[in-house]
Amino acid sequence: MESQDCDFSPLKLKVKEGLQQISNELIHNINSIDNEDHCLLSHFEQIKERFLRIEALAAFFYLNCYLSSYTEKYMDISICVEHLSKKRHGALIVVERKDPLDAILHSGIPIGATLTHSLLESLFYPGNPLHDGAVLIKNNMIVSATNVLPLSTSSSGGKKLGTRHRSALGLTERSDALVIVVSEETGKCSFALNGNLYPMTLEAP
Repeated sequence: MESQDCDFSPLKLKVKEGLQQISNELIHNINSIDNEDHCLLSHFEQIKERFLRIEALAAFFYLNCYLSSYTEKYMDISICVEHLSKKRHGALIVVERKDPLDAILHSGIPIGATLTHSLLESLFYPGNPLHDGAVLIKNNMIVSATNVLPLSTSSSGGKKLGTRHRSALGLTERSDALVIVVSEETGKCSFALNGNLYPMTLEAP
C-alpha cells in the first residue's frame, strides 16, 4: 500500500502547543533560579507530569501516522481502541507492515473480513471465543484472530510487564510490525514498534 500523506493537523497542533507551554515554563524557571526564596522543585515535578502527558498524546499522533501508511482503515482502528479502552476490554492488535509475519507468529483462526471498528471491537468482547490472543490486520483486512505472538525476553528497563505487552514487544523485536495493546486491568493503551513500547493518550484528531 502506498504511503499516505500524514496530516492530523488538530492533534499535531495540540502537541506543539503543549511543548511550547513546557518550553515557556522552563524559560521562566531559568530566569527564576537566582531567586533563592523561590524553590523550583515542585515546578520540576509538574513539568515532568505535563511532559509525560504530551509524550502520550504525541504517541497517538505518530500511531495514526504509522498506520495510515499501511491501512486506509487507521481511523477504524483508533476508534476501536478508544472504545476498548473505555470499557477496559483487553486487546492485542497486530498491523503487518513490510515484513511477512507467517513464520513468526503462531497462526490463529482465519477471519478474512474487511476491517471495521465494530467488527474489530467485537472480536475482543469478553466471552467471545476469539478474544484471547492477537488479531492480525493486513492492509484493510482482518486476516485472523487468536494468534499467538513470541514473548520478549528483554527486561524492558526493569518494568514488570503482562503477557500482552511482552507479546507486543516480542513480535516487534523480530519484525517491523506495529502492535497495539489495551490493558484489561487499567484500560491504558500503548503501541510497540521496533522493540519499544509507547504509552498513548487517546484523543481523536
